[in-house]
Amino acid sequence: MAYKVTNGRIYPVVRQGENKNNSAGKGNPAGADFKHLMEKALDGKPELKISAHALKRLDQRNLDLTEKDIENLESAVEKAEAKGARESLLLYKEMAFVASIRNRTIITAVGQRDAKENVFTNIDSAVIIDED
Repeated sequence: MAYKVTNGRIYPVVRQGENKNNSAGKGNPAGADFKHLMEKALDGKPELKISAHALKRLDQRNLDLTEKDIENLESAVEKAEAKGARESLLLYKEMAFVASIRNRTIITAVGQRDAKENVFTNIDSAVIIDED
């Protein structure tokens, strides 16, 4: 199942012929979202946010993120934070993200086609993320 990020939140994308509840099992999808939020709160780690600017870029460039993608980005932010990074370039699949590590926020997103000849400024680190 694919996921779409809207207003900084992750929502499943229901494609034609796909059951709306197949990722949440037999339960209610809202309950699944609540469960996810509770688990995050109990972990003590703030959830990764996506800025309005980054959301706009993801939408304009037709870049979809799966739940696994978000988990990989969160892991990269945690690694950068452990090394003392403040603003990082996250290279993942064929995308590049600039993230505020302190705020745990993706600031912007760029696809491979748009990243050519781009200069990323105001970063102090880069993280290359394995797709697993």
